[in-house]
Amino acid sequence: MSIISVGFILFAIGLLIVYYLVPKKAQWWVLLAASLLFYALGNWRGLIYLAVTSVSAWGAALLIERDAAERRAYLKEHKSELSKEEKSAVKSRGRSRRRALMALCMALSFLILAWFKYIHFLLAQANAVAGLFGGQVKDTITLIVPLGISFYTFQTMGYVADVYWERVEAQKNPLKLLLFTSFFPQITQGPISTYSDLAGQLFAPHSLDDRAFVHGAERMIWGFFKKMVIANILSPYVADVFANYSGYAGAAVLLGAFCYSAQIYADFSGYMDIMCGYCQMLGIRLTENFERPYFSKSVAEYWRRWHISLGAWFKAYLYYPLAVSKWNQKLGRNAKRKLGKPFGDYLPATLALIVVWLTTGLWHGASWAYIVWGGLNGVFIIVSMWMEKPFGALKGKLGINESAWLWRAFQVLRTFLLVTFIKVLPEVGTLRDGLGLWARIFRGPPPRSLGELIPFMDKPENVICVLLGVILMFIVSLVQRRGSVRLQMEQRLPYWLRLTIFAVLFFVIVYFGVPASGGLGGFLYAQF
Repeated sequence: MSIISVGFILFAIGLLIVYYLVPKKAQWWVLLAASLLFYALGNWRGLIYLAVTSVSAWGAALLIERDAAERRAYLKEHKSELSKEEKSAVKSRGRSRRRALMALCMALSFLILAWFKYIHFLLAQANAVAGLFGGQVKDTITLIVPLGISFYTFQTMGYVADVYWERVEAQKNPLKLLLFTSFFPQITQGPISTYSDLAGQLFAPHSLDDRAFVHGAERMIWGFFKKMVIANILSPYVADVFANYSGYAGAAVLLGAFCYSAQIYADFSGYMDIMCGYCQMLGIRLTENFERPYFSKSVAEYWRRWHISLGAWFKAYLYYPLAVSKWNQKLGRNAKRKLGKPFGDYLPATLALIVVWLTTGLWHGASWAYIVWGGLNGVFIIVSMWMEKPFGALKGKLGINESAWLWRAFQVLRTFLLVTFIKVLPEVGTLRDGLGLWARIFRGPPPRSLGELIPFMDKPENVICVLLGVILMFIVSLVQRRGSVRLQMEQRLPYWLRLTIFAVLFFVIVYFGVPASGGLGGFLYAQF
């Protein structure tokens, strides 16, 4: 079911009515039924794999928690009988058993994910190797990737890890865990919520809050505006430039890359606004996924502001476990003795970042272009980490005032250019295509007319609409630095003016957004 369809609007309205009519203790049942229906309408066969992931996580978490409780009870009961070494051995055996349970559960879920997302990529690599020896590996597998598998797999495995680390208690009710896994506003594109952040809200009773309801509806309108007006008007132009970049002037390809940055932000953050707004109407707060990312002053800061929940997941469940692991810390100590303190200090974090960013690239897509994309992001972050002190010293010698607005503007512009060039690399097609697009930007001929620079100038109303929309997004991002835009509007603007603003947005969505969205598919991040 498309989020920008009339069908979804009717579905959302119907759910709100039923949700607030049923007894409060039954509200989570309504959310579960709605989530499963939403999923089934998109890909009913995928319900099997969703259920397998959820049930295996439910069972593994209960076994992990039970084993930990039994170990503690055993140690308490035999406290006076066991020596220090025996107590340590009991704890060690318990940890090994629980770690094995967690690993088995994660292996099952990640194997399902790998089968659907990476089997064709792996077969293609095997075929390339076989071709060197005159052989061939045929790929005759036909698969339909289950809806949202990348998102719900990471979210559910994070839950199992949190139970293992005793951050949360295991959920006893398998249907409640299924709701946490399948909650429809976030299953297709995130955010990847932690169990401690989301679960309590899903199962708690909620009363209708008029103010939250209105704020949620306003945020949904803003999200529809970003997606249907900005992203969807830009989409055909960007797709044409990427598919035929060799026929465009270099400046036109560069403009296409900038338009893609605007498109993907409007698309992805628009989805988040729609779903966060809708959840606010339900009395549920979703994890925010964006914090003005194009105002970042470094690539590392950009990734702390873009797709925040994915970065937080990798940080909590991959980066930190790798960075503080015994083998990595030992490697750092050895490097410090042999190669010096700075090298030894940075080595564990560097190795963890390499793994994180190659994995991030592979998570986004099964291709070498995405792997290189992830690697490039990692390279810029690692280099900036290693060069932080030398760069600081150099800026001091050059007399650069880091708080000066001109320097900050330079950093923001530099970061935007870097992330734009990295971002488009896997979106053109193959890695070779991405590199070809880069080359075209610098080596392509200059445009001979405004029409060659902006190919869709035949629809000037669309150009003006997108330009005004991007400027509006920029202004909203500036205002957000002082807090919620909706709250500031409520405090400073009269009711009639606020109503007029959203009425105008609604009109623009209907007049420009609906025609622009007619032949398009869903959201860009849904493919991940």
